[in-house]
Amino acid sequence: MTEEEIRNFAGCDYSHAVSITNSIYKKRINDISLLPGIPKLIREKLNEISVPGIYKPAASEKSSDGTIKYLFRNRQGLEFETVFLPGSRRTTMCVSSQSGCRMGCPFCVTGRYGFRGNLSSHDIVNQIIGIQDSEKVTHVVFMGMGEPMDNLDNVLKACNIISAEWGISLSSGNITVSTVGITSGIIRFLEESKCNLALSLYSPLPEERAQAVPAEKKNPSHKIIEIIKNFPAVKKRRMSVAYIMINNINDTDKHLEGLKNLLLGSRIRVNLLPYHSVPGNSNLSSSPERMKQFKHELVMSGISASIRESRGIDVSAACGLLASGLK
Repeated sequence: MTEEEIRNFAGCDYSHAVSITNSIYKKRINDISLLPGIPKLIREKLNEISVPGIYKPAASEKSSDGTIKYLFRNRQGLEFETVFLPGSRRTTMCVSSQSGCRMGCPFCVTGRYGFRGNLSSHDIVNQIIGIQDSEKVTHVVFMGMGEPMDNLDNVLKACNIISAEWGISLSSGNITVSTVGITSGIIRFLEESKCNLALSLYSPLPEERAQAVPAEKKNPSHKIIEIIKNFPAVKKRRMSVAYIMINNINDTDKHLEGLKNLLLGSRIRVNLLPYHSVPGNSNLSSSPERMKQFKHELVMSGISASIRESRGIDVSAACGLLASGLK
């Protein structure tokens, strides 16, 4: 719940509502009788009609590189995975917005798992506060299972709770929502949130992208890029394109020139990602040398670009691999 919803629900004033949100979202207190700073009568009332709602993962796997993949199961029986990425300067939580996904991208394991259901804002926020060492999280990325724009109400509410001072209190500049591109959802997200946006592109060639990303047919990526380019800048908000590089599929000179033409003169950053093979697919990732060349050419043309490191591959926690162990 938001601070305002708790005020209305508990019939308390602002300061008591904030005490409750701080206890749950910041201190991770999971027992109403232990909530400090609120009158006994309010605690007793809340104990009768509510629970804090923090629930633990059903299972976890730790990678050799320190990455941890968590499996959550909510009260409705939906299963979804979350990835904890510790680091020396930042610790990132990669959260899911849905159990499975209905976008149907063939290069993604989650897409092959199919769509099982939307996650509530409760389920999304719990992926952060429901794990051990959750207080170490500095960044949140919606790059787990599901398409955030396909569950936008719950994603926007979760972003609000994550970024609010009375909530988890992360900067909106430390929250990134990734999408394959649903035009109406992107417009609304840009208008109602200050969080970062990442468009998963796959290819700058529309007819080629439509074969791998079915959403392209109704939501042309070129039009989405124009919307992003022309949307008024918000301080600290980053716009980016995630580009999975597949050997001899989308890493040719033709694709490089297409990226340049699409993004030149914009503030959109390109994140180059290695491809992770999925069962039944013989495609391989572009070589490190080709990825470095792509980055160099983009930067030399005036487009900000970087190569993202893969982590958690040995426990199927890397991009595109979530749901590998689910049935």
